[in-house]
Amino acid sequence: MTSIEWIAAAQAQGGLEKYSVRLEWVPIAGGEQVTGKGAATATLSGKALAISGSFEGLGGPATIMRVHQGIAKGARGKAVSDIQVPKAASGTFMATVTLTDEQVAALRQGKLYLQLHGEKGLAPDGANLWGWFLR
Repeated sequence: MTSIEWIAAAQAQGGLEKYSVRLEWVPIAGGEQVTGKGAATATLSGKALAISGSFEGLGGPATIMRVHQGIAKGARGKAVSDIQVPKAASGTFMATVTLTDEQVAALRQGKLYLQLHGEKGLAPDGANLWGWFLR
């Protein structure tokens, strides 16, 4: 079953939670500026989080996107899952991530976020765009 079929089936059963993500660059010390933007939507059904979105305008190729769990709402934290993205300055992505009970609670508390990484040199540690899952 594709992610789109899965979302349609879950919607028919009810009980879905919808989230949106706005991916933006974060200002960097030293005056460097990262370029690009993106957006994503996510649907939670049980412990399955179906995510789809796009990004554009990076200064170089993306390498990976990660779901992170912050230590508090709006705060950075550890990576909990990887999402494959096109190795390009613009592209689309789609994935379904299975969350733990703790991660589902963190999502509902605004502690989960997406971070798009690109080749080093584009931003510190290769982190280009960030965005928190919001209802």
